[in-house]
Amino acid sequence: MKKILLVEDDTNVSAFINKGLTESGYDVTVAMDGNVGLDLALSKSFNLIILDIMLPSKNGLDVCKEIRTNVIDTPILFLTALGSTENVVLGLDSGADDYLAKPFKFMELQARVRTLLRRSGLKNDAGEDSEGEEIFKFSDLLINDDTKTVTRAGFDISLTSTEYRLLLMLVKNQRKVLSRVDILEEVWGIDFDMGTNVVDVYINYLRKKLEKYGGNRLIQTVIGMGYVLKEGE
Repeated sequence: MKKILLVEDDTNVSAFINKGLTESGYDVTVAMDGNVGLDLALSKSFNLIILDIMLPSKNGLDVCKEIRTNVIDTPILFLTALGSTENVVLGLDSGADDYLAKPFKFMELQARVRTLLRRSGLKNDAGEDSEGEEIFKFSDLLINDDTKTVTRAGFDISLTSTEYRLLLMLVKNQRKVLSRVDILEEVWGIDFDMGTNVVDVYINYLRKKLEKYGGNRLIQTVIGMGYVLKEGE
């Protein structure tokens, strides 16, 4: 049985989610404030953490950052009423894997839970069964998918987990034009509101980091279509 930590201070929302997930076969542990949620996340093992942003004692962004600082890679799904693009990016930048704005339908929450658990399971299986290092190269860019490290021209490039997944997708599909929908489905696992520009924001983040030490632009914009990894002309 998959174990889920739910950190939500709204009793109605918490009861609603707890009931639905429990009936779906999950083992749910509930925390009503940030400090308690953080203590549970650090002391016990969970398959998924569902985390509200606006919490008493410690907000969800800080909880998420501390979880990642302790090298815990449990998938984290943010729940919040703050649904602007800026808040989406802020949440994902703090180390979250997905983001769901309130109000939401339980079916959508279920879909995201299944996606995150499936993605986590596939990653764990690959890590246990793989032999040797999985290396991806493009131009002077080098990605080691076993150690999750990136270098360009010998310089280490520090990426967030979301930036890393985005870059890996581009490298695996080098010279292929990827639409924003393709990227959203692959990197975030499920469609966001297509009014968001979160993909464009993260592409800009990646470009700045990849070009920090010089070199040609590798991520090209194809106007009206999406993005492609190829060397500039």
